[in-house]
Amino acid sequence: MHKSVKYIMVLFFASFSLVSCKQKQGDKIKVGFSQAMTTDDWRKQMNSSIKIEASLRPEVDLKISDANNNINKQIEDIERFISNKADIIIVSPIQSKPLTAVVEKSLKAGIPVLIVDRKIDGENYTAYLGADNIEIGRIAARYIISHSKNSGKIIEITGAYGSSPAYERSMGFNQIVNENKRFKIVNTIQGDWEKESVKIPLKAVLQQNPNIEYIFAHNDRMALSAWETAKTLGLEKKIKFIGVDGLNTVNGGIELVKSGVLDGTILYPTGGNEALKLALKMYNKEPVSKNNILSTIVIDKNNAEIIENQMDKVDQQQSVIESQQGAIKVQEREYASQNNLVRLLSFFLVIILSLTIYSIYSTISISRKKKQLERINQTVIDQNNEIQEMAQIAQRSNEAKLNFFTGLSHEFKTPITLIMSYVESLIENEKIKGTALIDEVKIIHKNSNRLLRLINQLLDFRKIEEQKFTLRASNTKIYDFTNEVMTNFKGEAARRNIDFQLICKNKNLELFIDKGLMDKVYFNLLSNAFKFTPDNGKISISIFENQDNTVRISFKDSGIGIPENELSNVFNPFFRASNNNKNSSGIGLHLSKEFVLLHQGTLELKSKQGSEFVITLLKGNSHLQPSEIINKAENLNKTPNLISDNLDIETDLNQEIVTSKSEKHTLLVIEDNIDLVAFLKAKLSSEYVVYTSDGSDAVKKTMEIIPDIIICDINLVDKDGYEISRELKKDLRSSHIPIIILTAQSTKESVLKGLQSGVDQYLTKPFSLSILKQSISSLLFNREKLRYYYTNNIYRVEPESKFGNQEQSFITKMNDIITRNVENPKFSVEDLADKLGVSRVQLYRKVKAIIGINISDHINNVKLEKAAELLKSNNMNISEIAYSLGFSSPNYFSTAFKNKFGISPKEYKSST
Repeated sequence: MHKSVKYIMVLFFASFSLVSCKQKQGDKIKVGFSQAMTTDDWRKQMNSSIKIEASLRPEVDLKISDANNNINKQIEDIERFISNKADIIIVSPIQSKPLTAVVEKSLKAGIPVLIVDRKIDGENYTAYLGADNIEIGRIAARYIISHSKNSGKIIEITGAYGSSPAYERSMGFNQIVNENKRFKIVNTIQGDWEKESVKIPLKAVLQQNPNIEYIFAHNDRMALSAWETAKTLGLEKKIKFIGVDGLNTVNGGIELVKSGVLDGTILYPTGGNEALKLALKMYNKEPVSKNNILSTIVIDKNNAEIIENQMDKVDQQQSVIESQQGAIKVQEREYASQNNLVRLLSFFLVIILSLTIYSIYSTISISRKKKQLERINQTVIDQNNEIQEMAQIAQRSNEAKLNFFTGLSHEFKTPITLIMSYVESLIENEKIKGTALIDEVKIIHKNSNRLLRLINQLLDFRKIEEQKFTLRASNTKIYDFTNEVMTNFKGEAARRNIDFQLICKNKNLELFIDKGLMDKVYFNLLSNAFKFTPDNGKISISIFENQDNTVRISFKDSGIGIPENELSNVFNPFFRASNNNKNSSGIGLHLSKEFVLLHQGTLELKSKQGSEFVITLLKGNSHLQPSEIINKAENLNKTPNLISDNLDIETDLNQEIVTSKSEKHTLLVIEDNIDLVAFLKAKLSSEYVVYTSDGSDAVKKTMEIIPDIIICDINLVDKDGYEISRELKKDLRSSHIPIIILTAQSTKESVLKGLQSGVDQYLTKPFSLSILKQSISSLLFNREKLRYYYTNNIYRVEPESKFGNQEQSFITKMNDIITRNVENPKFSVEDLADKLGVSRVQLYRKVKAIIGINISDHINNVKLEKAAELLKSNNMNISEIAYSLGFSSPNYFSTAFKNKFGISPKEYKSST
C-alpha cells in the first residue's frame, strides 16, 4: 500500500509541474532602478525611456522604485534591492552624502552600481551616466555673454541644496561669468527645483533691482515661475530667461522657447535607454568608462522647431514600439493560457487513472486490515478490563495510605502547635532576650514552623484530592505580597551570599488572589529554589504585565535544574528528579500547581540553566465566581513585634565590612527609649558614626555636629519630632540634612503631619531593620545626586523654585556675594560667613555637605573663572590680573589656573 501511495504522489507532482512550470529560458537579469521622484515630466520621461529599452530586451527583469523625494525611503529601496540580490542597481540620487554608505554596501555585496543624473560623494561607484552639469552651467553663461546687449546683470536660481546638479551647474555658470568683468551675478536664489520656491524671493530681488538683463534658472519649471513673477512686475519683456531640461511636453522647455517665454533652454537628456544599455555592459563585465557624459545643446528660436520635430518622431516610434510590445504580450498570454489548459487536461487524466488503480488496490487492502483490526481490538478490550481491575485495587490501597497519613498528620499538628506557642513565649521573655539562648530558641521556632508547614502540605494534598478547597480571593498588591513572603528567606540568602532580587516595574499592580493559598505556592517555589541553589548563586522573582491582560510571575534560580526529559513529570505527586539527592516529599510542586489552577491560572517550568517556574494569572476578577471573592483581604501574617521579630539571626552571623571612621557618614539618633537607642547604635555603628540625643538637646547637638542624616522619634521629652523637624528644615545651617521619622504613630493624619513638617522619610514601628538601612542609604544617595548637580552647575544654579528648598537660595546668595567681592583682595572666608549670617565652622560644614569641596577652594574657583574672563578681554596683563584677584604672586596664580583649566594663563590668553 505504501509503495502505491508513493507512486501516485510522485505522479501527481510530476503532472502538476507540467501545468504550473514553464521550461526555463535562462535566468533573467535583475535590474533595480531607484528613482528619486516622479513629480516632474523630466523623470517621467526618463522612466518611460528605460521601460521601453527594457521591453526590447526579454532577458531583463526591471524593477523601478519611486522614493517620492524621501532620502530615507530611497536608502530603504536600495537596501531592498541588495537583500533581493539584484544583478545590478541603477540609482538616481536625491542627495549626495546620505547615499554614499548604501552604495558602498552594494559594491561590497558584489552588485555593480550605476549612478545617473546626480552624483554621490566620492568616487566609490561603478560608473556614472549623465550630462556634464558643470558644462551645462558654462553653456548657459556663454550663451548669455554672447547674446547680451544691455546691463549684464544676472540672477541665478539654483536647484535644491545638497544635490550635485545644483552645485555643479552653479559652479560652471559662475566660472564663465566671473571671467567677464562686464557681467555680474546680482543675486543667487536658492530654489528646490519646483515653481513655488522661486516666486517670493525673486519678487523681492526684482523690486530692489529692476535693471536685470538675464535670469538663469537650473530647470525650465523654475524659469517659467521666474517669468510669471517678472510679469506681475511688468518686467517680463525687459528680462530674458534661460532654463535647463528642454523637454518636448506641455509647458516643457521647447514649447516655452517657441512661445517666447524663454529665450533659450539647455537640453538635459534623460539618458534612460542609455542607462539600461550601460548597465547591461557592466553586468556582462564589458569595459565601461567611469564617467559617461551625455551630449547637450542650447535650444533657442533658431532650432526649437527642428528639435521638436525630431523628438516628436522619436515619441511616435516609442508609441509604435509600446503598441507592438503590448500585442506581443497579449499573444504570449493567450499562448500560455492554451498551453496550460492542455497540460491541465493531461494532468486530470493522469490523476483519474491513478485514483482508479489506487481505489481497486485500497478495497482489497482495507478488507485485509479490517480483519486484523478486529483481532487487535478484542485483545485491547481484554487488557483494558485487567487494567481497570488493577487500578481499583491500587486506588483502594492508595486511599488507605492517605487516610493513615492524614490522621497521623492531624495527631502531629496539635503538639507542634503547642511547642510553637511556648517557643514564641520564650522569644518574648525579657530574661532570655539578652542571653545566648535566644538564638537557639529562634532556631527551634524556625524548624517547628518548617515541620508545621510540611504537615499542612500533607493535609492540603488530601483536601486537593477530595476537591474540598474553596478559593477566598481578595484584591492584593502583588509587589507588597511578594516582598512580604521574601522576608522569610532573606536571612538564608544573606548567610549563603545568594543574590536574592525582586523585579517589578509596576509596584501598584493589583491581582485577585487567595493570600493563604498563594503564600503556600510562593513558599514551595522559594524553598525549592534555595534547596537546589548553591552558595553565591542567584534567585530572582520577576513580575511582568503581558499584553493579553495577564500577569507573569517568574521564579528563577541558578541551581542544578531538572533534566529535560523529566520536565513533564515535575508536577506529578511524589515525583523526584533523577539529579535530586535532597530530602523531598514530592508533593509541594503538585500542590502549587493545583492552587494556581484554582485561581484559573497556569504554572509552568522551564529548565535550561537552573530552573524557572512561571505563574500566569489573569487581571481583574471576572474569571472568578462571586463566592470565590471576599471584599476585605485577610491579614494572614501576624503583626511583628518591635525589633525582635525583625532580627534575623542568620544575617547577624555574616561578617560585616568595617569602614574607617573618616569614611563613614554621621548619623544622629533622636530617641528617648534607651533600649531602642542601644539597638540602633549596635546595628548601625559598623556603617555610620552614630550620635544620640534624647530630644532635649536635639537642635543644639545638630548644630554642633551637622550630621549627614537624622533618625527622629515623635514622642520626646521636650519637643516632639514634628517641631524638631520644622525647626531644622527652616534653619539655613541644617536645612540640607535628610530626616527619617521613626514612630509608632501610623495613622494617615500622623504621616501627613510628618511630611508637612519637612521630613524626608516616615517609618512606623514595629519596623524592619533592613528597610530602615535601605532608607538611610537611599536618602544619602539622593543627597549625593543633589551634590553632583550643585558641583556641576555651581555657577549657573537656577532660581529656588526649581527644587523648592533653601539650599538653592543659599548657593545663589553665596555665589552673588563672592562674585561681587571677587576683585577685593581683602575679602575672606570670615567676611563671607558674616554676610551669610553663619559662623565660619558652620559655613565650612554647610558648603562641604552641599557641594563636596571646602569654601576656600570654591572661592578660588570663582576667582579663576573671573580671571579667565579678564584674560579674554586683553585689557590687563597676567601679573595685574593675579594681584587684582588677591593671589599672593603671579607664579601661584599661574599654577592654580593651570590646575583648573589644564593650560597656563599665557597659553589661554594667546588662544582667545
